[in-house]
Amino acid sequence: MEWDISVEFDPVILVFDNPERFFSVRTAVGAANALMNEFPCDDGKEFLAAIEICLDVVNGNAKPEQLRAAIIRAADEAGVTTVAVLH
Repeated sequence: MEWDISVEFDPVILVFDNPERFFSVRTAVGAANALMNEFPCDDGKEFLAAIEICLDVVNGNAKPEQLRAAIIRAADEAGVTTVAVLH
């Protein structure tokens, strides 16, 4: 199996409780890192859905835009502020 880990999408900036602490997500690997290491909770429905879609994107079974939307939903669920950047 060959993973496509370089697929990019329009960035989503995650702003955590400390406004000086933010994380820019634009790839499936970046999304996985943010979800697993930065999110304040890891048991919400949207969080778990984002993890699943992240794996699907890496495996080529979902579109990057689906992951971007899932990250935004998971952040909303966790109370994390998002800044959605569009090119």
